[in-house]
Amino acid sequence: MKKILLSVTFLMLGAVAFGQDLPENPEPGKCYVRCKTPEVWKNEDVTLEVAPAYKKIVTYPAQYKTVTERVLVKEAGQKLVIVPAVWETKTVSYIAKEDANKLSVIKASFNPDSKVIETKAASANWEMSEKAPDCESSDPNDCRYWCYKPVPAKFVTVPLTVLDRDASTSSSAVPGYEKTYTKRVMVTPPTTRSVEIPAVYGSIKKTVLVKDAWKEEVTVAAKYKTVTKEVLVNKGGLTTWKEVECELVNNTPLPITWNLGSATLTNGAKRIIDARLLPILKDGVAVAIESHTDARGTKESNQDLSERRAQAVTSYLISKGVNPSQLTGNGFGERRLTNRCADGVSCTEAQHRANRRTTFRVINQK
Repeated sequence: MKKILLSVTFLMLGAVAFGQDLPENPEPGKCYVRCKTPEVWKNEDVTLEVAPAYKKIVTYPAQYKTVTERVLVKEAGQKLVIVPAVWETKTVSYIAKEDANKLSVIKASFNPDSKVIETKAASANWEMSEKAPDCESSDPNDCRYWCYKPVPAKFVTVPLTVLDRDASTSSSAVPGYEKTYTKRVMVTPPTTRSVEIPAVYGSIKKTVLVKDAWKEEVTVAAKYKTVTKEVLVNKGGLTTWKEVECELVNNTPLPITWNLGSATLTNGAKRIIDARLLPILKDGVAVAIESHTDARGTKESNQDLSERRAQAVTSYLISKGVNPSQLTGNGFGERRLTNRCADGVSCTEAQHRANRRTTFRVINQK
């Protein structure tokens, strides 16, 4: 009896956990999708000064004239004549290498060791039993119970190396020695005597300012430009649940007639989108647009054509005010034909037209 009560308790907790993110009070036979509240924007005009007012200055060069002038190019002075010094050579002794000690290294020694480390602590896991063979219920979750089974801890032995004796040194004396060198010693310092040198004159030509440079100032008016910017009025993103027709959850044909090799929406195709898709998208749901081609042409060109057709539908919906976050568009080329009209198979134009199709389906918008 205790096992049965425990099983019922776990089943109730699981039902609450799995159902807490679903719509409240759903109706049987109804389908629901998760939606986002779209952002609301408005346009505002802003006038910007794109070029400031400034002064434009016109300058006129200075005016000069040339004059000749006698100048002193070298002042009178004195010339010093050097009387050289008298030198002699002396021998000097010095310590070429001082006494010192030599150190020898005694290396450190080590011993092996090990240590046991707990790599994972003991724990426990919930495990559900198999369904009892004598259970008469058709529910796969009945006649089962949960067990909280222990999981033993895990250990690993790590080899270690421990220090037995650290490194040290031993010292031995290294004697120094002396050397000699010769040097020049000044016996009589150098002296000088002076000789008079007369001044030197010359003539130069120089440019003299007659009238300095001058300017005229002209004021240039500022330039302005008006631009339109989008301003967020209401922030979107709040998640809600929307009830949709169950058939819209599957791929639903959008009866657009595409011209052969074209990805341009005709006026008739736009009216079909306005009537079939816009009312669904205004409820805030998200829609996946899928476009296909027939097998005529290369696979690469058909893939590109289908992608451009899907993009044409999404671009048109965005131009009608649909939030881009509600739309996804994909092209599948000739990979998903609805009939036998593959490469090399003779088919009628009506059969090929059946493959040139675009579908949509409502998806969860998370």
